[in-house]
Amino acid sequence: MTIDTLVFFLLALTAVAAAVGMLMSKSAIYAALFLILNFVTVAIFYLILGAPFIALSQVTVYAGAIMVLFLFVIMLLGAEVLPPAEALPWQRPSAIVLAALLFFEAGYWLIVRSPLSGALTHPPAALNDTSAVREMSAMLFNQYLLPFEVTSILLLVAMVGAIILTLREKQKKEGGA
Repeated sequence: MTIDTLVFFLLALTAVAAAVGMLMSKSAIYAALFLILNFVTVAIFYLILGAPFIALSQVTVYAGAIMVLFLFVIMLLGAEVLPPAEALPWQRPSAIVLAALLFFEAGYWLIVRSPLSGALTHPPAALNDTSAVREMSAMLFNQYLLPFEVTSILLLVAMVGAIILTLREKQKKEGGA
């Protein structure tokens, strides 16, 4: 077993444990922190694959900006502890079917794209070239500037809407009590 394989399995175990911790956490803050850990491990996967720009974008955009926004909204609304949720009757069977489908697909791709079949190759050396990063950033801020800005406005509207809905619920509880 090479060091690359060992690092991969260690990161995979960390990513899966962080995802399970996020799903099983009763505190919304801890769930968000587990999600940040998951984002960081995915960024390290990108570094291993030779895509430093995508790794930096992953950490900056997801683990940085969006998760700080989520933590801010969670703490502002006072929703640190999630209430117990009632499961709908169709949720458990559909979750089992989707999980089985996911494991089947992952197994299929592991067999078909395994290093023994020769289909898995290392990324080309051109990905490490800085001109590709320049082209990608120019395209992001020229051709895709409108979708980028629309996404940021949608996140802002969602945050303001969550604050307004929570304030209305708090006012109803205080006025009715």
